Amino acid sequence: SMRVRDAMTSDPTCCTPDTPIQDVARMMVSRDCGAIPVVGDLVGRRPIGMVTDRDIVTRTIAAGRDPMALTARDCMTTPAVTITESTRLHECVEMLELSQIRRAIVVGTSGSCVGIIAQADIARHASKRETGDLVREVSKPSVPVFVS
Repeated sequence: SMRVRDAMTSDPTCCTPDTPIQDVARMMVSRDCGAIPVVGDLVGRRPIGMVTDRDIVTRTIAAGRDPMALTARDCMTTPAVTITESTRLHECVEMLELSQIRRAIVVGTSGSCVGIIAQADIARHASKRETGDLVREVSKPSVPVFVS
């Protein structure tokens, strides 16, 4: 059966709590994503939180704070919600739904960040798989039907 590693975005750009928010926002622009994992350090890459584009808006601009003066620490959501890369995809769906979150940080056996899994990734993956099944079904040789 499908695992988290089959659908996740691998090797995401991470930041540390001290990364300026402007740099975090630039990472989102350059990677075309809306979430950056926050890790203790860039070598061990152990997740401690997440900064989303929404976190930045609600915790800086909406709160009347100067984004240029803030770091990831000021905006991140903690603790980090993590899931292992070997977790079955259907279990991941259940976990995200129960936690009422859209994405989780994927960790490898050492506990370091190896990916991000979002509900959208799973949906895309599931639909690709169903489409593949459909194509196989359609291309099976069929018994000819003679209409009299």
